[in-house]
Amino acid sequence: MATNEWVSTGLLHPSGVKGIEKTDEMRNSLSLLGLLMVLSMSLSAQDNRLSYDQFMEWVKLYHPVAKQADLLLDLGTQEVRKARGGFDPYLYGSIDEKQYQEKEYYNKKEAELVVPTIAGVELQGVFEKNRGAYLNPEHNVPDNGLYSLGASINVGNGLLIDKRRAALKQAKIYNKATQEERRQSLNLLYYDATVVYWKWAGAFADLKVNEKGLRVAKERFEAVKGSFEQGDLPAIDTVEAYTQVLNREIKFQKAGYTFFSSMQELNVYLWDADQNSIDLSPSIAPDPLVGSNELTLDEEYFNQALINHPELRMLDYDLAYLNIERRYKAEQLKPKIKLKYNFLTETLGGLEQVGFYENNYKFGIQVSTPLLLRKERGDLGMTKVKIKDVNYKRDLKLEQLAAKLRKVTNEYDVLNSQLSFLSQNIKGLETLLRGERMKFDMGESSLFLINAREKSLFDSQLVYNSVYVDLIIAYSKIRTAAGLGFEGYGL
Repeated sequence: MATNEWVSTGLLHPSGVKGIEKTDEMRNSLSLLGLLMVLSMSLSAQDNRLSYDQFMEWVKLYHPVAKQADLLLDLGTQEVRKARGGFDPYLYGSIDEKQYQEKEYYNKKEAELVVPTIAGVELQGVFEKNRGAYLNPEHNVPDNGLYSLGASINVGNGLLIDKRRAALKQAKIYNKATQEERRQSLNLLYYDATVVYWKWAGAFADLKVNEKGLRVAKERFEAVKGSFEQGDLPAIDTVEAYTQVLNREIKFQKAGYTFFSSMQELNVYLWDADQNSIDLSPSIAPDPLVGSNELTLDEEYFNQALINHPELRMLDYDLAYLNIERRYKAEQLKPKIKLKYNFLTETLGGLEQVGFYENNYKFGIQVSTPLLLRKERGDLGMTKVKIKDVNYKRDLKLEQLAAKLRKVTNEYDVLNSQLSFLSQNIKGLETLLRGERMKFDMGESSLFLINAREKSLFDSQLVYNSVYVDLIIAYSKIRTAAGLGFEGYGL
């Protein structure tokens, strides 16, 4: 649903830029009393609802944290682009000239094109045009210049892997790691948003319970007042009934404040496509708390999902990154042996004229190596230590995540069991209340006992709401502990 559609239906209020004028204007224009008046008129019939799935989809698309998570992918892409730059061809040119006492000592011009390749071979093309009275003989070339075409390759250090190839491989690994970092960031956002939504839904459910209790107290007060006026009940009963009205009015206002506060916390997660904060209309209701969310606890599924937890995957990529570094450091133990070959020609007009076939060429070999290799062996040893360290971290992280998953799964089971007992308790309290009302109608009970029965029932319903919210949050904890979050949640 687009932003303007949400606004037009009254679900959202545009509020401009977050943190500038919204808070003061909202506080000044919407008092708690006004909110309670709106809620008391709309609790019985809610036409506009913000479902959990709509809310989570909105959060995933437009919340700043989700946008920041997408930026991580851009960082990974740019890192790969940067590493590929190591294989960009580069052009070199120089002019070196000396004139003295009307003599041209030398005039040297050179242009060179070097093309690095992923195979470790550097292709090279050079054009030289030199002249001068005191030109070094080795720089003598034909009058039209000399072309040199060839390649250089490392046959020792750098044959299997070099700095450029290592950087590209590591950049690709980093790019994959940013995807897992994004997943982890979204998982935490999923959990926080889920907690906020269902606390809002729980506060709304509590508000409905307190609203019902207040309504029942007011109806009973009017009935008791009428019976007193007709002489059927003593005046003390009207006092008893009226104190219950006052008591439940206070609870209703407190519940309204809690609901209002939870709505403000929810608004923090609502943003439009232009990154402007938006606020819910006070008349918007959440999904019904009980029965609104079908929870299926498949422990085997979550245990399997744990293997691909983003925190584990990031450590795996750390290991892959370090293994590339280990290969590169091991390569430094080899001697540096670089072969260069360039064939020479005066023209590039045709293959039959190319100097390669006339045995005109330049060839060179460079060999160098440290004698003790202490620096190279030290670098390699440090990398191996880092690899062991990350392996230990991964083993520990796996056990920590598995323990956390078992813990929150047990929490879910306990809460689910508590809900079953609470449900039976509420049914029993409803039966007792009906019996007490029948006895009161027959004159065998008192208003005090009815109020006590009602208080026990309403308190149990509030506890049930609280445990139900905790159950849904526990389920989201399980998903987060398994590394799922938004993933596979139908969004």
